[in-house]
Amino acid sequence: QVQLVESGGGLVQAGGSLRLSCAASGRTISAYAVGWFRQAPGKEREFVAAIRWSDGSTYYADSVKGRFTISGDNAKNTVYLQMNSLKPDDTAVYICAASNIAYVSMSSYRLPSGYNYWGQGTQVTVSS
Repeated sequence: QVQLVESGGGLVQAGGSLRLSCAASGRTISAYAVGWFRQAPGKEREFVAAIRWSDGSTYYADSVKGRFTISGDNAKNTVYLQMNSLKPDDTAVYICAASNIAYVSMSSYRLPSGYNYWGQGTQVTVSS
């Protein structure tokens, strides 16, 4: 079992930055791929970014590419999402998830069905 706890959300003005953290406990997170998703009120859960621990490969949604960076600290069992140049459209609950599926293609990690464990989420609000 893996327990995931997100932190780092908050209120920020457009153009600002936030760094989210996803701390894992229960089992080492390095055996998994970890993804970030987000969900705004009335909208479906949306893939944001993923990282594969085995080789450090990353994959991003087009909407955040060039603005967000996913990274991991194996020693701390933590995955980060650095979010720069934030826009009001980025407002959502951000949720991290862990997968034990070894997809060949990183693009497969954009699907919520590929994840076994989910955190509760952290709210990010970007004001205009």
